[in-house]
Amino acid sequence: MELIEKVNNLGNITSNSDFSLWVLFLEADIVVKIVMLILIFASIWSWAIIFEKKMGLRAITKKSGKFEEKFWSGSSLDDLYSIVGIRPSDPMSSIFAVAMREWKRSSEKGFDKTPKNIVGLEQRIDRVMRVSLEREMDDLQKNMTFLASTGSVSPFLGLFGTVWGIMNTFSAIGISSDTSLATVAPGIAEALFATALGLVAAIPAVIAYNSISSDMNRYAMRLENFVGEFGTIISRQFEEN
Repeated sequence: MELIEKVNNLGNITSNSDFSLWVLFLEADIVVKIVMLILIFASIWSWAIIFEKKMGLRAITKKSGKFEEKFWSGSSLDDLYSIVGIRPSDPMSSIFAVAMREWKRSSEKGFDKTPKNIVGLEQRIDRVMRVSLEREMDDLQKNMTFLASTGSVSPFLGLFGTVWGIMNTFSAIGISSDTSLATVAPGIAEALFATALGLVAAIPAVIAYNSISSDMNRYAMRLENFVGEFGTIISRQFEEN
C-alpha cells in the first residue's frame, strides 16, 4: 500500500515539476522525514552552540585581559581581592579569588610561618587554583561533545536517509514498470536531499569544533601561565615576610 502511494507521489511531483525543498520534504518517506528533521534540529542546535561559545570566549577573554591589567598594575593583592573576590567575572579572576581565599583563611587561623607550614600552604593554594582551573574549563567545554558528534554522525545519518529513500523509490518504480528519468528523478532528489542536509549539519560543526577547541586550548594555556605566575608571587611573598 505504501509503495502504491509512493508511485502516486512520484507521478504528482513529476507532473507538477516542483522540486522545491519543501515539496521534497513533504513527499519523502516517513523514515527519510524523521532523518531530515533530526538533521535540521542538529544543524540549528549546532549553530546556537557555535554562537554561544564564540561570544562567550570573546567576552571572557576581554574580561581576563582587564583583570590582568589590574593584576600587573602593582596594586595590592588585598585591594584587588576586595574588588573581584565576591563576584569573579571570568575564569582568571575566579582562580585568583580561590587562591586568595585559601591564603586569607590560613592567615586568619593564626598561621605559623614555619618552613613546613609554608610549603604546605603553597601546595594547598596551588591545588585549589588547579581545581578551579579544571572546573572553569569544564564549564567552557559544555556542549562541545554535541558539536563533535554532529560533525561525525550527520553525514552517515544523511546517507542512511538517502539509501532508504532510494530503496523505496526503486521499489515503487518496479511496481509502476516506468523507468523513465522523469519518474526516477523526483524520488532520487528526495533521497539526496537527506545527504545534503547531513553535510549542511556536519561541515559547520566540524569547522567550528576545531576553531573553538583551538581557542579554548589557548585560553587554558593562558590560565596555566597565570597559575604558575601567581604561585611564584605567593612564594616570593612568603620569603619576604
